[in-house]
Amino acid sequence: MKVCVFGAGAVGGHLAARLAKGGAEVSAITRGAHLRAIQADGLLVHAADGDIHARIAATDDPRELGPQDAVVVTVKAPALPAVAAAIAPLLGEQTPVAFVMNGIPWWYFYRHGGPHDGRRLPLVDPGDAVWNAIGPARAIGGVVYSACTVIRPGVVEVENRRSRIILGEPDGSRSARVAALAEALAAGGIGAQVTEAIRDAIWSKLLLNLTSGPFAILAGAPVKDIFLEPPMEAAAGRVAAEAVAIARGMGCRPIHDANAQASSYLQMAHKPSLLQDLELGRPMEIDALLVAPLELARLAGVETPLLDVLVSLAKVRARVAGLYR
Repeated sequence: MKVCVFGAGAVGGHLAARLAKGGAEVSAITRGAHLRAIQADGLLVHAADGDIHARIAATDDPRELGPQDAVVVTVKAPALPAVAAAIAPLLGEQTPVAFVMNGIPWWYFYRHGGPHDGRRLPLVDPGDAVWNAIGPARAIGGVVYSACTVIRPGVVEVENRRSRIILGEPDGSRSARVAALAEALAAGGIGAQVTEAIRDAIWSKLLLNLTSGPFAILAGAPVKDIFLEPPMEAAAGRVAAEAVAIARGMGCRPIHDANAQASSYLQMAHKPSLLQDLELGRPMEIDALLVAPLELARLAGVETPLLDVLVSLAKVRARVAGLYR
């Protein structure tokens, strides 16, 4: 299977290495020092089940790679317009594109059913750039649980003892293309699941993002330090309750165990991606992770008083840093 990982940074680098370990013909789109290191020495991933050293084709120009059997997009949401502008050389007539990203995806209402079916989300896909360049029929939804960091160019460290990825079609079908991609990833040693309810999986992950990211960027601290303060568990519980209400208003049933989550936060040394981006001066995923869920809350008629305040403060924090419009 010929697979290109578009955006092979931390999570993308991990997935690229897993695919290569499993026997796929892997390439990666990345840039800068990370690209140069992979070209020179290969991609090295430190994971709990052992190191993976993968020699893969890496470039910043998709025209060098040609059409793929599948593309896995792992960029942050602010980079999606750039993906839309550059991805065409990777797409054959039937090439699916798996968007393994956090937040509300641009394709969310494609084959959704109900009164909002087909609705566009300009907040996460300005000008329908991705919708028009790639098309929702190619889209596969993806959710990944893998706390990864690029510790130096060409080297990714994975904090989780057991990483996993969930893939699914927007229409809930169990397609051959999703099964093939899941099998290619599983062959490399990462847990890979195919679901008929990808939006449930998206909301389950969003619950983690919403109960950690805003607090982390406001406190400027890793999650485990924040949750040493006793009131934070109750605060996170109230945020989660509002997020669950939005998900249910959208017809989804996310999985959330408040007690287990609070316990896991006390062990989490990894910084949420929002805080990493703030500290590194990179464009922040405020819209896809924080603002878009509130847009869906308004569509569903769900009140979110605490999230409204937290998201507003997060927007101000990002704007003051020059990382949000």
